[in-house]
Parts: sequence; structure tokens; C-alpha cells
Amino acid sequence: MGLVVNPVAGIGGPAGLKGSDGPAVQRLARERGARARAEERAVRALERLVAARPGAVVVTAGGRMGERAALTAGLGAEVVWDGPSATTGAEGATTGADTTAAVRAVVAAGADLVLFAGGDGTARDVCTGAGAGVAVLGIPAGVKMYSGCFAVSPAAAGALAVAWLGGEVATEEREVLDVDEDQVRTGRVEPRLHGLVRVPVLAGRTQARKAPTPTSERAAVGAAAHGAVQAMQPDVSYLLGPGGTTAQVARLLGVPFTPLGVDVVRDGSLVLADASEEQLRAVVAGGPARAVVTVIGGQGFLLGRGNQQLSAAVVAVMGPDPLLVVATEDKLTALHGRPLLVDTGDADLDARLAGHVRVITGPSTTSLYPVHAPENEGA
Repeated sequence: MGLVVNPVAGIGGPAGLKGSDGPAVQRLARERGARARAEERAVRALERLVAARPGAVVVTAGGRMGERAALTAGLGAEVVWDGPSATTGAEGATTGADTTAAVRAVVAAGADLVLFAGGDGTARDVCTGAGAGVAVLGIPAGVKMYSGCFAVSPAAAGALAVAWLGGEVATEEREVLDVDEDQVRTGRVEPRLHGLVRVPVLAGRTQARKAPTPTSERAAVGAAAHGAVQAMQPDVSYLLGPGGTTAQVARLLGVPFTPLGVDVVRDGSLVLADASEEQLRAVVAGGPARAVVTVIGGQGFLLGRGNQQLSAAVVAVMGPDPLLVVATEDKLTALHGRPLLVDTGDADLDARLAGHVRVITGPSTTSLYPVHAPENEGA
């Protein structure tokens, strides 16, 4: 098994930057107090491998691009690529070209499965380096994760890797999708296909690709959004997360909406646009607040995919009922009984959010739906 970590993956999410591509964005994210979590999420995945296969060794890149995570988790690490940017202490030093070169090196060293930590941008670079016939599996650590090559959580990635190594799981061809971050910042969200990869697939552990909202569902989205607006209470700050349904909530309120951002409204007025994690922490510290989130179509995530500004530090202090969930009945039905998912990176908070949540589906209709914390369950 090969391991490649993109050490700056996800750093732009808590900072409200819609992604982490490019040194300028990464530098701005650090100035806003954000930090990347890719390495710690890789360690959590690898700990599952250590528990199942003590003494296992992975082929990997040096330093922050894999070696450090493997050693921290208790694995042996055979370094087969050691570019200068992998070992430097500067957080923003690695590039997509480094990821591609590292993947090519671990494949050349004999890896049949490349486990990588990152998001859609990293998946593109992995796809370029892996070539045909090599299985890849993403440890979710980025801002954008539209692709179908990720596990639902770090623990699930580790469990999937163990199952694959034991010959217990087959692979399927999955799409690698990404959006242009500059277009997103101007309001356009158009995922594009960049390649196909072989991915170990197991129901409940492998993430589906994000499904778009069909035109026929627009009316249902509007009805669900009406229900969410009716549920809003005076003197409460509502943190509108990303999504087509929450965008419709903003339209009904008559306020601007930030694609892939988090906006704060109170008493029907916009209080803060495109807020970072730190700004949201200040908002929730100042009075009652709830996060308005929708269900990612095809995946079922409520938290942890594309809305990292709604971090554990923000959600944990909102009180016993922090989420106002809004989605259409069709979106819930399309999950085919699979639960909604939360992946905040805080196991205690995820456990608190697990159970059941009331989902607003229309002006006078709700559904009680199960919520799971896959990181706590390893599935």
C-alpha cells in the first residue's frame, strides 16, 4: 500500500476561501487563523491499519507528505520519494506536481493501492500520477469532495484499506470531479470530470459522488426552503451553509448568498457574508444561533463536506439543538435508507449529533431521519 498526504489540503475551508489551491490562498488562510488537518486525519485512518496489521509498512513520500503520518500512527515507512518541499517546515511549500510525482514513485515501488489524504484537487493530482490498474482511496481532508473516490471518514478509509488488503472488497470505476475555485468565488459552481480511477467500494464506507439537484425538483426545494424560513425565530443568528436549498432560503429572505460560503442572517437581515470559522465563533458566542444545513445529494453529509467553516468549535457551543436541517423528500429517498452523516473531526461532538434529526421538507412537513457519525463507527 502506498500513502501520499497533501499537507495543505483543507486549510482554506475554515477560512471561508472555498478551497485551498495555490500558495496565495494558503497564505491567506493561515493569516485568518486556519490550519490544515490532513495529516491528523491521515493518522486516524492509519491507526485502523496498525490495529489490524501490526508491523505493516507503507511506501510513501518523505516528511509531511506521508512519512510523518505513518510513523505517528505506528506504521513502518519506506520512503520512495523525498522532494525538497516534502521535508521543509514551510506549510505552503508542496504543490500538485509534488503530489503527482510522489504517487508515481509509490506506484513504481509496487503499491497496488494508493491511500491519499486531501480533497478533489489532490484527487486530480493522484489520478494523473496513478495510471491505469492501480486502486486509489481518499482520506477526506479537503474543502471540495465532490468525487466518488473518498471514504466517508478517516476511520472508514482505514477500515476499507484493511479490507482491500485482505481481499475482502472489490473495486469500481469512480469519477474524479473538481470545481474551479476562482469561478466558485464569483458564484459559479460547475463540477467537471477530470478522470476515472479504481476505488475500493463498500456500502456505508465509500462516499458517493455529489449528485446535482434535478430541474424537476426545484419546486420541492422551494417548498422545503419555505418551511425553513417559517421555522426561524426572532433574535436568533442563523448560519446559512452551502447548498442549493439554503440558497433558496436566502432568496426567500431577500438577502445575498455566498456559494460554498456561510452567511449569517438574523431577523431576516444579512449580518455577515462569507464568514470564516473565527468570525462564526464570535457570532455564536454573542447569542443564540443555529446552523442551517442541507443534505449533500448522493452522499448524505450534513457537516464536514464543503462547510468546514461550521467547525466543531462553532457547532459545539450552539446548544442542544444546533442544526436546522432542510432538504426535499426526494433527496432523503435517494439515500435508499442510508443515514445522514456528520464528520466534524471531533468524535465527541459527532457522537452528540448522532441519533435522529428533524428534517424540514416543506412548509408544514418534516421527517425524522437517522444521523450517524462514521468516524466513531469505522464505517
